[in-house]
Amino acid sequence: MTLETEAGRLKSEADEPGWEVDPDDEWGVAVLTTVGRQLKLRREAAGMRAAEFGSAVGYGEGMVRKIEGGKRIPRQDYLNTADEVLSAGGLIAATWEDVKKVRYPKRVRELGKLEAQAVEIALYECHIIAGLLQTPEHARAVIGAAQPPYSPDDVERMVAARLARQSVFERDPAPALSFVLEEGVLRRPIGGTMAWRQQLERLLEVGRLHNVVLQVMPMSCDTHSGLDGRIELLKFPDGTAVGRSDGAFNGRPTSEPKHLRILELRYGTIRAQALSPRESLAFIGQLLGET
Repeated sequence: MTLETEAGRLKSEADEPGWEVDPDDEWGVAVLTTVGRQLKLRREAAGMRAAEFGSAVGYGEGMVRKIEGGKRIPRQDYLNTADEVLSAGGLIAATWEDVKKVRYPKRVRELGKLEAQAVEIALYECHIIAGLLQTPEHARAVIGAAQPPYSPDDVERMVAARLARQSVFERDPAPALSFVLEEGVLRRPIGGTMAWRQQLERLLEVGRLHNVVLQVMPMSCDTHSGLDGRIELLKFPDGTAVGRSDGAFNGRPTSEPKHLRILELRYGTIRAQALSPRESLAFIGQLLGET
């Protein structure tokens, strides 16, 4: 194999877009700096140059140096292969448990942490199906439709982050979950007919869970208290809560009791205006039958 062919085989930064480290993510930077330092020390202890090591793991020298410098997020296959090449006995591969959390944007990690602690989650969505309810195909189509477009790797990274939040459905004891979705959103075949059908089936599946209340806001409703936009309310075991609405308090999260009462009033009114849970599931089933 010629040097030119070998160089063409190695993954470079151009092949791996979207895995840069957010400099404002202090915890993420700390994790990746530590992992990168361990990789570099083990590589040097093995007497391997960066280019030689890169060739062994299937990456270019530039990528190796960026990962060792804590500037890039290594993939799991990189860590697994590095573990084998450096005979680390699983110690390098084990760092994936921390690295895989860093690959999610800081904002998504923080949201996922709050959702994992909440005993009640209430969410009204007006433009999309709530991320907690999205199938992988639907999430990929929604995120991929953004303008300007994300890179393919960024899309997959964001999809993975969104799906990771859905572990909330596996919690024991289960939290109380309430969703209100717009009829117009459910009628839009994002991602094509097959993806749309899978998404509707997912809504029916989740809507039948004992701890979930799923409602649809019909387009025929002539009074609508959710026109200001999305509302999210999270309540925690200690009695505290946090809420956010696109149309209130500059869209920022709030834990002020007075603000929370306003959001609870709006959300309660929206639920009263929406179809009942039974009617909502029947409506979704009807939509599914029309596809």
